[in-house]
Amino acid sequence: MPVAEGERLAPYLAMPHVERGMVVGLFGGSFNPPHPGHLLVAEIALQRLGLDQLWWMVTPGNPLKSRSALLPLSERIALSRDLARDPRIKITAFEERLETSYTAHTLAHVVARNPGVRFVWIMGADSLKTFHRWQKWREIADLVPIAVVDRPGATLSFLSSPAARALSFARVDETAARSLGLRQPPAWTFIHGPRSSLSSTAIRLGVRQKTST
Repeated sequence: MPVAEGERLAPYLAMPHVERGMVVGLFGGSFNPPHPGHLLVAEIALQRLGLDQLWWMVTPGNPLKSRSALLPLSERIALSRDLARDPRIKITAFEERLETSYTAHTLAHVVARNPGVRFVWIMGADSLKTFHRWQKWREIADLVPIAVVDRPGATLSFLSSPAARALSFARVDETAARSLGLRQPPAWTFIHGPRSSLSSTAIRLGVRQKTST
C-alpha cells in the first residue's frame, strides 16, 4: 500500500470506541460510491432501532461482486465521511486490517472484542434476496440480530427469498424493532419506510457514460 494511502486510512483502521450496554448497528458495504440511499438506510436504522451508534463499515471488497470498478478504499471512506455527518454514525474500515471481506469472520471478531455491547447487523432488503449465498450466513443469523430495511423493488420477493423463508420462525414484528438489539439471535425484522431508488451501480454507470461522451 502506498505511504500516502496508508496515512489517509490510518484513522479508520481501528474499531470505533464503544461502552458496555450500548446497542450498535453494523452497516457494511463496498459503498462504491456511497449515496443518499445508503444514508437513508442508516438514518432509518438509527431511528427505528434506537441505536447508540451505527458503524458505517467500508469494506475492502465484496466477494460476490467484481473489484474491477472498485474505487480506492481511502476515496470511498472520504465520500462516506462527507455524506454521513450524524455524530452517531462512525465511518470505519477496520476490515482492511482483518484481511477479510467475509461478514461472518468480521462479526465474530467484533463480538469477541466487545463484550457487553449489543450489535445488530443492518442490511438493505436487496441484500436479503441473496443472503443465502453469503458465506456462513446461518452463523451470521445465529450471532447477531438482523434488521432488514426496505429498498425499492418487489418487497414480497425479498420476503420470499430462501433466507427469509428459512428464518421465518425468528422474524420480529417491526413494531417491536427497538427491542431487536436486546433479543437473543436468531432474530430479525423487516423495516418499512421511505425508500430511495439510488444505487451505486447506476451512479457508476452514469459517470462512465458522461466520461465517454
